[in-house]
Order: sequence, then structure tokens, then C-alpha cells
Amino acid sequence: MELTGKTALVTGSTQGIGAAIAASLARAGAAVGVNGRSLERVEAAIAALRGEVPGGEFVAAPGDVSTADGAADVIGNLPTVDVLVNNLGIFGSAPALEITDDEWRRYFEVNVLAAVRLTRAYLPGMMERGWGRVQYIASDSAVVTPKEMIHYGMSKTALLAVSRGFAKEAAGTGVTVNSVLAGPTHTGGVEDFVYQLVDTSLPWEEAQREFMRLHRPQSLLQRLIEPDEIAAMCTYLASPLASATTGAAVRVDGGYVDAILP
Repeated sequence: MELTGKTALVTGSTQGIGAAIAASLARAGAAVGVNGRSLERVEAAIAALRGEVPGGEFVAAPGDVSTADGAADVIGNLPTVDVLVNNLGIFGSAPALEITDDEWRRYFEVNVLAAVRLTRAYLPGMMERGWGRVQYIASDSAVVTPKEMIHYGMSKTALLAVSRGFAKEAAGTGVTVNSVLAGPTHTGGVEDFVYQLVDTSLPWEEAQREFMRLHRPQSLLQRLIEPDEIAAMCTYLASPLASATTGAAVRVDGGYVDAILP
């Protein structure tokens, strides 16, 4: 999985899954744009990533890509990329009938429109150069919509359509476009989410097991996925080894989605 000489951008990469993807791509040799809303957070993340990947090449790409101005700032710092990983996303639980219009719009703008905006900016150059990789970090919730977060599930389902559509746009150009269906993953934000749904007095390992038992019983893994496990799939899809995989929804879900086909 060799990406030396390639430039990547991972949105929302100052922590969690995004930071793990940035580290993994750097280990494969890519120069990686690290993105977050503020320069301070991005610089702190890059310092941590350099400690994790000695010799890794990281570029600061601050900007809130859920806005047109923020995306323009990122593109100004990284005008050309070979690998775009649209990882930025928000999630949370809410009773289905209490989700406001503003929340529906916010989930669409952050989780979907930000990715569309950057794809629109970078995909033409990839097609002209005859090589590129675009990825969207979707979720098992795109297929199995949780009743406590249907606004989130809606946004991830939309990413599957976006991914398949842009793959058709890039057909025959040497550019691949795929989505990655990540299952329930262990991040700081997910720890907070777990404790919204289970007894907050439980130790983490016990709380995790209780969460999976009560709220994600379909998981065959029966544990939360680690960010590095998601990152490994993203790095494979970014590499020349995945040249025949495009228009796909690739699962790293711990067997959560009960289906034979991807």
C-alpha cells in the first residue's frame, strides 16, 4: 500500500477516526492535509501525529468545510489532492418527532454537503490527471437506521448515493470513488454517546458491553471497532491495490449489517 508522492486530505482529522486515517495514510507515504475548524487544533493534532508517525509529512489545512468560506480556505492551502477522504461528521441522539428543521439542515450541511463541496472542487483535477481516490466515511446507520438518530442515518444514507453518483461521473478516468460503512467505533465522542444511553456509573468496559448488548445486538464483533481498523480499509482503498474497486459501499462494520452483499 504505497502512496509516496501522493497528497491526501482528510476532513475532520484532528481526532478520532479522522486522525487515525491521517496517520495511516502518512505511514503509506502520502503527504496528508490535516483539517479542523481552527489552526490551533490542527497544529496540536499535527504535533501528535508526528509523534505517532516519525518522518510523516503533514500539512495544516484549517477551515470549517461545512461552509463555503471554510472550504475555500482549505482548498487555498491544498489546491491539489490525489486522495480525498470525506470524514467530517456529527452525530447524536434525539427523539424522532423532536428533531427540528434546523437540526435536519445542520446534519445535511455538515455530513453531506461538505463532502459534495470538496468533491466538486477536487474531482475534476483527479480526472484530468488520470488518477485519484475519493472516499466518504458513511456508517452502518446508512443501512440500519437507529430510531434514536434518524437525522444522522439520513445523512449517511445520502452519502451512499453521493458516492455512487460521483463514481459514475468519474467512470473510465482512473479515479475511484467509494464509501466506507464504519460500524460502531470507539472514539471519545462515542464514549459520550454510550453514556447517554447506559448507566453513567458503569466502568467503560462494562458500559461498552451493555451498549452493544442493548443498542447494537446485531454486531458479530460484539465490541466497538477501533479507529485504526477503519483507517486500514481507507488506506487500502486509497492505494493502487484497490484500482478495481469503485462505486462501492465497503463495510468495516464488525458484521453489524445483516446482509450477505456489501
